[in-house]
Amino acid sequence: MKIFALCLFILMYVLMTMFIKRRVWIVLATAVVFLIGGILPLSALPSSINWNVLLMMLGTMILVDYFIASKMPNLIADILLDKSKNVMWVIIYMSLFAGVISAFIDNVATVLMVAPVGLAICKKLKISPVPMILSIAVSSNLQGAATLVGDTTSIMLGAYANMDFTDFFWMQGRPGIFFAVELGALATVPVMMFLFRKDKEPVSAEEHTKVTDYAPTVLLIAMVAALILASFNKNKPAITNGVICCICALLAMIIDYSKTKAVEHATHALNAIDFETLLMLLGLFIVIGGLTETGLIDDIAGLIAEAGGNNIFLLYTIIVWVSVAASAFIDNIPYVATLLPVITGICSRLGISPYLLYFGLLSGATLGGNLTPIGASANVAATGLLKKEGYNVSFKDFMRIGVPFTLTAVTVGYLFIWFVWR
Repeated sequence: MKIFALCLFILMYVLMTMFIKRRVWIVLATAVVFLIGGILPLSALPSSINWNVLLMMLGTMILVDYFIASKMPNLIADILLDKSKNVMWVIIYMSLFAGVISAFIDNVATVLMVAPVGLAICKKLKISPVPMILSIAVSSNLQGAATLVGDTTSIMLGAYANMDFTDFFWMQGRPGIFFAVELGALATVPVMMFLFRKDKEPVSAEEHTKVTDYAPTVLLIAMVAALILASFNKNKPAITNGVICCICALLAMIIDYSKTKAVEHATHALNAIDFETLLMLLGLFIVIGGLTETGLIDDIAGLIAEAGGNNIFLLYTIIVWVSVAASAFIDNIPYVATLLPVITGICSRLGISPYLLYFGLLSGATLGGNLTPIGASANVAATGLLKKEGYNVSFKDFMRIGVPFTLTAVTVGYLFIWFVWR
């Protein structure tokens, strides 16, 4: 069964790279085969699907449509244009802006909130939005590991290792993983300057757009605050973040209707839901659930533990870089969940503190998703938004930005964590 599952998984990725426009159907077809073939038992189907991510995307898509209609993204675009010398710096500022937000809320929600601003800027400048939106996505993935609330894997580590919000900044008298991530983010600025060195067209905003409705902006800020506050409740239901996003979306619809007494905006917001992206993520969750069910994820964990032996530096290096490679193709949530107890057992046997390997695992698994367009949910969301705008992003297009970005950020964080926590 393992070999069958692995062959199907590899075939799925090959077909997705060959037929980009049909990738959602390829993923769904593979998911159906996984279910029919018994790779993922039907009884395990509900728990394999990350309903929290799907609900969060659904709610945020609706709220973001109201946000766009309010003209707030256009105003932010005007402000950033005023602060930027040229197109290159617009892309860099947008990426850093997305990174800051993503340190406190989910990466997918960040992309769905910031990408419309990037699209508005690109429309003003009449340029392709692909470089900017992809840069926003990879920057969002990078910063997810910076704080306890930035990513699901961070929340998992915090709960498993009994870490609170401040431990990510300062722990046991030493700088936490936050500083490793931020140094990595700063190191990517020269990378972006090189990648977009030819985009030197001057930019400016002739006049600032007037916002028509501030309610969606207030609701977005309230959603961010609610997500942060919810993160401190370790016993909250798994779908809490998704419910928060859906409630904010529902409030936006109610407030709009109370003002306009019309359903046009609500209809437009519902039509803006990217069902193709949601279905693709649904299929990927099923496929990854099947791989986990067959024990392939456990096999990867076992190989890492065996290869590292008693050499701490070698073990740390293997965990970081294998996590980067693995997370480019498989969901990092089941991977991190499997590796955490493995790392605890290894460190207990060696008589060392586990935080070096914990932080190495988190940084590698979080950033590895930036290597491919389907390595992280935020990347799937970004490419889905671009497809709706008429831009199909190939693996090559994505990896042109994702690979140098990832290698730079991971290397800087890898060195920082080793020298601080060894």
